[in-house]
Amino acid sequence: MAGGASVGAAVATFLVPGVGPILALGLLGAAIFGAGGAAAGALAGGALEKAIDQGLPRDELYLYEDALRRGRSVVIAFADDEQIAENARAELKRAGAETVDAAREEWWIGLRGAEQEHYTSQGGDFRVDEAKYRLGFEAALHPDCRGKSCVDAAAKLQRKYGDDSATPAFRQGYDRGQRYLTYTVETYTSPAKQKNKQRAA
Repeated sequence: MAGGASVGAAVATFLVPGVGPILALGLLGAAIFGAGGAAAGALAGGALEKAIDQGLPRDELYLYEDALRRGRSVVIAFADDEQIAENARAELKRAGAETVDAAREEWWIGLRGAEQEHYTSQGGDFRVDEAKYRLGFEAALHPDCRGKSCVDAAAKLQRKYGDDSATPAFRQGYDRGQRYLTYTVETYTSPAKQKNKQRAA
């Protein structure tokens, strides 16, 4: 991911539902995890804000959360030009890093069987409708749509996804995405909590 940024030493801690506390650099954490306010803006430079806006889609927040839940690390690098960015990608790849696209496909493969079974049990043809169903599922995980019904988010969904947002497959996927979000937040137990429970027992 390319973009110029100068990062100060500002570090903030954010509590991500279902993940626990993580550390993030100033406005970077605000952009990813929805925190904000004057403090975050004051702690990070305008160059970082611009780089985040251009290179870090909030649509992918659920992938970062999933990686953190599974004990993986999320590495985000900002570069001054495309050559430096390419070098960074090569180094990350050599170190065994996974791309966001690969992580997205792995995430969906892990869910696909259960979602196909659910959709088929409702009378749908998953082979035909999977793309729109998945689109709805992922739309529900966007920070702007979390906790909102398809009706409540209808205007936003229409702007972003057009007529696809009105299809039954998209709407069923959206509803399932909201359930998935609730499930991962409510049922996830961090390793620290598990240790505390074991000590208490």
